[in-house]
Amino acid sequence: MTPKIKSILPKHRDLYYGGEWHVPQGGYLDTLSPGTGESLGPCAEANADDVDAAVQSAHAAFQQWRKTTPKTRSTALREMAHILRKNSEELALLDAANCGNPVKEMMRDAGAAAEMLELAAGLAGEVKGETIPMGDGVVNYSVREPFGVCCRIVAYNHPLMFTAGRAGAALATGNTVIMKPPYQAPLSGYRYMELIDGILPPGVLNLITCGTPGSQALVDHPLVPRLSLIGSVPTGRSVSKLAAEKLKHVTLELGGKNACVIYPDADIERAANAAVDGMNFTWCGQSCGSVSRLFIHSSVYDRVMKIVLERVKHYRPGNPTEMDTTMGAIVSKAQMDKVLGYIEIASSEGATLAYGGTRPSQPELGGGNFVLPTVFTGVKQTMRIASEEVFGPVLSVLSWDDEEQMFADVNAVEYGLTGSIWTRSLSNAHRAASRIEAGYVWVNKVSTHFIGASFGGFKQSGIGREESFEELMSFTQNKNVHVAI
Repeated sequence: MTPKIKSILPKHRDLYYGGEWHVPQGGYLDTLSPGTGESLGPCAEANADDVDAAVQSAHAAFQQWRKTTPKTRSTALREMAHILRKNSEELALLDAANCGNPVKEMMRDAGAAAEMLELAAGLAGEVKGETIPMGDGVVNYSVREPFGVCCRIVAYNHPLMFTAGRAGAALATGNTVIMKPPYQAPLSGYRYMELIDGILPPGVLNLITCGTPGSQALVDHPLVPRLSLIGSVPTGRSVSKLAAEKLKHVTLELGGKNACVIYPDADIERAANAAVDGMNFTWCGQSCGSVSRLFIHSSVYDRVMKIVLERVKHYRPGNPTEMDTTMGAIVSKAQMDKVLGYIEIASSEGATLAYGGTRPSQPELGGGNFVLPTVFTGVKQTMRIASEEVFGPVLSVLSWDDEEQMFADVNAVEYGLTGSIWTRSLSNAHRAASRIEAGYVWVNKVSTHFIGASFGGFKQSGIGREESFEELMSFTQNKNVHVAI
């Protein structure tokens, strides 16, 4: 471990609840660096008893936090956002070392999390009910009230951004929160809690690190009525099934097998470059919004592919903690093996390997979980590589002529998170946007999120919307009051 990494490691690796750090009854497990394979030290592993203690603390804190004014909550959230921006470089370096994504890209995550907190802070006073006219002698009105203890389980591809940013909506509306960072990459979550310690009353924001048993205890706890998850479809199904036993309110942001569609009238250079960048090779395709299926009209296929195969050379695996690294490491050896397995499957099913497909040859990368950016051509929608989420640096390229068949292929998957359309024609753009079954569609753009614009998926890609006023309202429940005067 380099001295630079050692110098920023969090002092606490325990569970944070009730405004204090607690030694876990469940013990500790090592967390690893995907870029080197080395241990970054032990981290708390909460068991069911630990979870219960944290939930009880959050439930007790809720009785007072729910009474605070929107202004009080907003002030706290803005202070937390300020701390994120002030410490963005340190937090990004921790994420790079612990989740494998390049530090230069991770520096944007602190800013994105700060924007989410500021959005929630600005909207806190807008969480309002309404009055309903019912004639003389009656006042009928509704109010929005918090649920109580909310649990938010987040993914490993953006540990800090999700752990810090996704707490905002629930806190702004008067709930107390238990954040569960990814067990693969918890270090930035610990450090964030150290940095913001004392801003919120004890028990209002808590952090629990754990694997599957602890997560199940959180989801199942009777004092947690509201849950959210960022993760895979199988995990989302498991959470939904467990939550359904107690009729809990659930938001799920799940996987995607997203399409980028290039029409013959598109700006070919921009479209081809965006198709590669939208694959999110920087973080090894480990993004639910990655456009992992590229549909190119046959009349421009050769021109697009020439640019695609040149652009993909920009992404070269390297040490995630170095500023000039353009492509990081896959989060774990198990995930890397899964990606390599899909590459073998694609070749066996008849797809043509046009680029990459192997681990890098540099000896200095041998200890990390690295796979070269990979492009397959000659892909058919019936192939597994085109229908299953790889969550790795693998781009599948399909050619199309008939628009109706193209839409059928785009929508043939169980997912429906994002889509990207490239055309100069307003008619093409609006028609394709209406036909693609996805919750978030770009036209002549890719990958960008816009804070305030609701993000979420269709079909198996999720339930609910985030990064917007809709997310804020989803952390409240409606109460109607009828007064006979």
